[in-house]
Amino acid sequence: MNKPYQLLLMICLLPSALFSQEKTASSLYEQTSEMGTTIITYQQDVKAIQDFYWPYVTEGTYPEIARVYYSPEQRDRLLSVQKEYLKRMEQLNFDAFSVYGKVDYLLLKKEIRKEIADLEKAEVNEKVILKYIPFAPGIYAIEKERRRGKAMDWSAVAAKLNAITKEVGAFNATSINKTTLNKAQLKNIKDAIYGLKTRLRGVYDFYKGYDPLFDWWIPKPYETLTQALNNYASLFSEKQSEAAVQKDSNYGIKGNPIGQAELSAQLKAEMIPYSPEELLKIAEKEFAFCDQELLKASAEMGFGKDWKKAQEKVKQSFVAPGKQPELIVQLQDDALGFIQKQNLMNIPELAKETWGMVMMSAERQLVNPFFTGGREISISYPTAGMTDGDKLMSMRGNNPYFSRGTVQHELLPGHHLQYYMNSRYKNYRELFTTPFGIEGWTLYWELLLCDKGFAKSPEERIGMLFWRMHRCARIIFSLNYHLGKWTPGQCVDFLVDRVGHEPANAEGEVRRSFEGGYSPLYQVAYMIGGLQLMALKHELVDSGKMTYTDFHERVMKENLIPIEMVRATLTGQSLKRDFTSQWKFYNFNK
Repeated sequence: MNKPYQLLLMICLLPSALFSQEKTASSLYEQTSEMGTTIITYQQDVKAIQDFYWPYVTEGTYPEIARVYYSPEQRDRLLSVQKEYLKRMEQLNFDAFSVYGKVDYLLLKKEIRKEIADLEKAEVNEKVILKYIPFAPGIYAIEKERRRGKAMDWSAVAAKLNAITKEVGAFNATSINKTTLNKAQLKNIKDAIYGLKTRLRGVYDFYKGYDPLFDWWIPKPYETLTQALNNYASLFSEKQSEAAVQKDSNYGIKGNPIGQAELSAQLKAEMIPYSPEELLKIAEKEFAFCDQELLKASAEMGFGKDWKKAQEKVKQSFVAPGKQPELIVQLQDDALGFIQKQNLMNIPELAKETWGMVMMSAERQLVNPFFTGGREISISYPTAGMTDGDKLMSMRGNNPYFSRGTVQHELLPGHHLQYYMNSRYKNYRELFTTPFGIEGWTLYWELLLCDKGFAKSPEERIGMLFWRMHRCARIIFSLNYHLGKWTPGQCVDFLVDRVGHEPANAEGEVRRSFEGGYSPLYQVAYMIGGLQLMALKHELVDSGKMTYTDFHERVMKENLIPIEMVRATLTGQSLKRDFTSQWKFYNFNK
């Protein structure tokens, strides 16, 4: 082959080669970035330290790590590794990274700073409760020796355990002034005591039966001290009598309002550049829209402005007992058919095939009165053991029209698709998961389907509006509660009066919000995360820069990170090492 021909061939093949390289790079960035190895190494280093400094206990045939309250030694070691990584990151060539690497860098730096702040705060909190557990250092010292299997002087250890037992027994109900302790401090004390018991048990499980002198000296002192710690922990309980709970205007719901400063700090950490008061204004504006649409639907149904009568008719549409699972399948098929017809997203066939279905227990329905989802959908519906009144409230609250807006939220393209996609693309970003990503995506689909006309009849619109109002209400009642303005009882009444909740369902919703282990911002994250994605959709899809299918696929492949970082990736934003959140995504004048 002559040289001119070779040159011509190379020129012809060059675009194909460049395209192949670009495709390879794009495929690579679907899974990782320049920071991928650093993030995974960081995760595993932190896990190694956590696991090493936690005790092993034997529940079955093999010892397992018990994840209990951090010891001071464990916390100090974790704090040091966090600071080591933060210092190491300063040496990385941030400016040379792709936008994917820059996003990962900023997310890891944010995570490390949060962990440092949490560890330092925990250290301060422990100093507050230290006077209630002055015997802790002795137990930590014994457990430390166990990690390398030291053959200790068991007679001396027995004497030490007996001395600690006397020290614990010196405390009693009259010597402890619980009125000076808030709920968080009471929990810390109980968690610390449980951790001490578990660490002692780890020592006991390790040596028992393997060291004759241990078996001679330790069992009785160990049992006596364990019982003393059990008794001591009970002094910090907050139990109320059943009668007292029934008379309580707050339904016995115990929370821990965190206040303005902490709310603002958490919003900053979640990359939400709005104050709690501004978020309340957003919720009120969105709620006003729902009110207008609800009155329109009510009028179409012949009830004029009496929307509660229209909603009552919708609630009476519940299916017969035993038929709810079939309804779930029908509603999921309706949503998928609509999404396909509108060409909104290509959903993998295997994801359609493999979503599961379980029934929710009566006990769990006390805090989860509606469906929940993920790998499977958990169906909230009456069980045989419920009272007739509770059965009726469950059926009314999970009627077909209300459920029309939630089945796709829990399954496809909602939480099940998140589970499916996030396990396949950049799963190391699980470290950066935010509720604004988790619930924002699913709420976005509720808003999008509504805008696209998924709800055709006034009954269907009332069903979807119920949930839209509910998301607005979550912002209003949770922020007002944490700002110290509302009681749990007021939150329950608000859900009943303004949204139309069944009383038991409203109580369960508020109990879940304040006692279910959720972040104070979790209930805020639904509507706010959804509005963020709607704003991003407007910027990229409505402008013609991307199709719906491309947009939704790209968002999914970035995993459940803060939406502002998804935006940075999709728009190719120029990011700086000292980046701070600044995206004002909500138009108050619209």
